[in-house]
Amino acid sequence: MSPYPENSMSLTLYEKLVRQHTVTQLDDEHVLLYVDFHIMNEYTSPQAFAGLHTADRPVWRPQAHLAVVDHVNPTRPIQSLNDIEDEGGRLQIETLSKNCIRHNIQLFDLFDPRQGIEHIVVPENGFAWPGMVIACGDSHTTTYGAFGALGFGIGTSEIEHVLATQTLVYKTLKPMLVQVDGILPIGVTAKDVVMAFVAKVGAAGASGFAVEFAGSTIAALSVEARMTICNMAVEAGARAAVIAPDQKVFDYLDGRPHAPKGADMVAALGNWQTLQSEPGAQFDKVVHLDATMIEPLVTWGTSPDQSVPVTRTIPNPTNDADHRALDYMGLFAGQSLSGLKIDRAFIGSCTNARIEDLRKAAKILKGHQVCSDVTAIVVPGSKDVRRVAEAEGLDAIFRQAGFEWRGSGCSMCLAMNDDIAMAGERCASSTNRNFEGRQGRGVRTHLMSPEMVAAAAVNGAIVDVRKMMETHQ
Repeated sequence: MSPYPENSMSLTLYEKLVRQHTVTQLDDEHVLLYVDFHIMNEYTSPQAFAGLHTADRPVWRPQAHLAVVDHVNPTRPIQSLNDIEDEGGRLQIETLSKNCIRHNIQLFDLFDPRQGIEHIVVPENGFAWPGMVIACGDSHTTTYGAFGALGFGIGTSEIEHVLATQTLVYKTLKPMLVQVDGILPIGVTAKDVVMAFVAKVGAAGASGFAVEFAGSTIAALSVEARMTICNMAVEAGARAAVIAPDQKVFDYLDGRPHAPKGADMVAALGNWQTLQSEPGAQFDKVVHLDATMIEPLVTWGTSPDQSVPVTRTIPNPTNDADHRALDYMGLFAGQSLSGLKIDRAFIGSCTNARIEDLRKAAKILKGHQVCSDVTAIVVPGSKDVRRVAEAEGLDAIFRQAGFEWRGSGCSMCLAMNDDIAMAGERCASSTNRNFEGRQGRGVRTHLMSPEMVAAAAVNGAIVDVRKMMETHQ
């Protein structure tokens, strides 16, 4: 049985994906869900493997798993694991390698040419297809919704369950539609669209929901931009985010190493083209966004929903969380973010470190120099992204501007590796979270698009990137 039976009149895309993967219904809210593909990293998998070994259980389908090293590794050049100074991080990497060898699981380790951030290497290698259910011990697994797949983060005990059975006990969600229409103004990006959504509904506004993004604005976005949208939907509390796959998705997958080929691709397309919400499908909540009214956004607080357009001032606090955020950030209500001095600039993360992101940031930087008071680094999301960027000469633009050009990894998205800012420093960041201490103890993080980060690095302060774009015209 399934919570969405065959005779249901009309189904949303999310409901279709759940129904197609339901092994059995457990109760009114839970199903046993089959997982097509599971991704692991060195940080969240060790305890799951330990539990598996204690129970003397094998991995049931090793070929349905991929392991990636990305969270704790340094992004500076290293020749071997012995060059990693953090003993705990080195042990996590070594443990993942041993577990993968023991269970015959494919691993993209630090010295594999395919290594990179998990949510970047999986799409670029063609592992994520429309219609799949994909799980990973990382909340930003919602990224794969850009392909019409159901992706979500899971905990350690759930990782162990997937390794042993390829299934999960899954609580079904209510469908939410986010309709975004209109042409995005110059200087406004997919990052701004999803930040506008998070700001509108709040940090918990999508809790208990599976969000489907639709509308003319979403259709006009590239697949990489759609990944940014789905990636950050979790910051509104969504446990799933999906976009109906279209020809852009099919073209993106065509020819990638692990995507279907030949007759298999023809057969797959026949199924993929059915993956959309049906006419008359009912959503429990509908949110509308007018893309033409969205401006470049910047966070002022310590939650991704605490943001305003760069042209506006910080709002008056309405609760204790707002007061605490302003105190931590060293800001006050009515203050303008434009002109606020920064100490660091970071371009990277699973949200904004794809080749499209680097191209757009480099376009802003070309011919400019990073402010002497700013430390700026750019971390390509994968070794493949790095190779493409270097072939296009983007690395030269970043270096000449004064950015450090690094290797791939999660880097300064979270304080779990060498790339950590200092207490009190203010960082313009293309990442997904601005929580207290996220980039280092006492660090003040301002989320924005890669283009906005590039503009802030040059000016030494948060600025409206559109003013720099005007000088390029």
